[in-house]
Amino acid sequence: MPGTRGPVPVPLEAKSQNLTQEILDLLDTKEPLQTNEDFPAISQAEIKAALDRLASRSMVEYKSLDSERILLTAESEGIVEHGSHELKVWKAVKERGSIPIKELPSIVGAESASVGQGNGFKNKWIKKDGDAIVLVETEEPKDTNRDLLKGIKDSQSLDDAKLLAQLRKKKLVTVTKVITYTVTKGTKYAKDIPVEHTDLTVDLLASGAWETANFKPYNFAALGANQDAGALHPLNKVRQEFRNIFFSQGFVEMPTGHYVDTGFWNFDALFVPQQHPARDMQDTFFVSYPPKADKPRLDAASEAVMDRMEAGSRRLFAKPEDEKKEKKPRDFEKYWDDVKKVHQDGAFGSIGYRYPWEEDESLRLVLRTHTTAVSTWALHRLAEDPRPARYFSIDRVFRNETVDATHLAEFHQIEGVIADFDLTLGGLQRFLVDFFTNMGISNLRFKPAYNPYTEPSMEIFGYHAGLKRWLEIGNSGMFRPEMLEPMGLPKDMRVYGFGLSLERPTMMKYGVSNIRELLGHKVDLSWIREQPAVRFDKE
Repeated sequence: MPGTRGPVPVPLEAKSQNLTQEILDLLDTKEPLQTNEDFPAISQAEIKAALDRLASRSMVEYKSLDSERILLTAESEGIVEHGSHELKVWKAVKERGSIPIKELPSIVGAESASVGQGNGFKNKWIKKDGDAIVLVETEEPKDTNRDLLKGIKDSQSLDDAKLLAQLRKKKLVTVTKVITYTVTKGTKYAKDIPVEHTDLTVDLLASGAWETANFKPYNFAALGANQDAGALHPLNKVRQEFRNIFFSQGFVEMPTGHYVDTGFWNFDALFVPQQHPARDMQDTFFVSYPPKADKPRLDAASEAVMDRMEAGSRRLFAKPEDEKKEKKPRDFEKYWDDVKKVHQDGAFGSIGYRYPWEEDESLRLVLRTHTTAVSTWALHRLAEDPRPARYFSIDRVFRNETVDATHLAEFHQIEGVIADFDLTLGGLQRFLVDFFTNMGISNLRFKPAYNPYTEPSMEIFGYHAGLKRWLEIGNSGMFRPEMLEPMGLPKDMRVYGFGLSLERPTMMKYGVSNIRELLGHKVDLSWIREQPAVRFDKE
């Protein structure tokens, strides 16, 4: 009784209390008890509950014995009572001399006609004579199937495993698990359940009754109440593990607050031509209002966030001469014109795409299709003060894709970029080996690929020891001069780019086969709360 102090009676329902008392009374005259013999009409669950109540007070001790019992189905019960299907058919033919096959179901029933006819032919009790059935065995045969099932009913067992499998396949028997208990007296056995004290009260101390009082023991194995506390989504747990890897390797996180961006930052600045299939309605979500945005300009909010994120990195890696360097202000108008020129006419040593570049198409608003739009903004910002830098982002992107078990119209992209002078493709491969080793993925393989804004480009495959197979885990490459030089970056500065989705490693780590169970309206919130933290260095 919650809230009551002092002695409390044991709260039991009448039925449970009667069973508990019956066990104590029977133990007084008979020991040990066999629950299947002494309480055959009581369910196993009720027996177990009563025994647990008594065992928790050391009034009884019990051992459980698991066994299997074979029970007859309703069809088998009918065979035991009325005879097998084949015997019914034999008796019907015996009575009539012969029976047309078409009339048999109306005489013995459809099931007996179907099963009994076949078994009768097999046992050579009956045979076909034209379109009729006649007797072969004139004396009443022994009904072996009925005898077998009757024996199983009496013993609830069958030693022949092969025969048992056949009977189960024919749905003549079922096998059920039976738990029985052997019960003996415990160290505190008594014929009645004593009153238990839950608190040491002033009255017990004053009267001295505490010396002989029966105190309820603490149950240290009891589970606490469910708190329904908040929990991080598995995607956020894996995201944090990736952030730790990036931070440990000197990366700075980029601000990714703009889900809506212009075609300029999302496509044109990346040297993606305006007629590229990725810019079709079938692949990209376009924003209808407003119909277009402003030309590229300073974004004060993003600049402030980036300044804060870079501050720690600058303190760690700053050199004395860096303080004397003057920043070259960004010229957004020139950047706009250079991007147009490299597309339309060719520039910076490239012949370009040579098509009429349209300003309105570049200013259309889209739900960003990749976080590379953010990387482009950060690299253009880096042109103010060209220096070695490492940036990363992890955030949501949107694609106009058909939703299925492995694809959603929105997902999370992990992206990293490394800018430095005189970088080589071999350096990118070496970095990727180190990066993915932190995820538990080794033995990387690289396959040539195509991206409009990287050359060379590579797909990344890795062997996952936990899954014991090769997986495509990401894309990578070196950004093209047509993308970097219009920003104002030096000709000898190279930039690595690589990326992968957040959902795939999360599904691998948490054993999720359908992405809709991980993200979206079908997510089971109780499953979210139960998932542990993730470590890439642990299987």
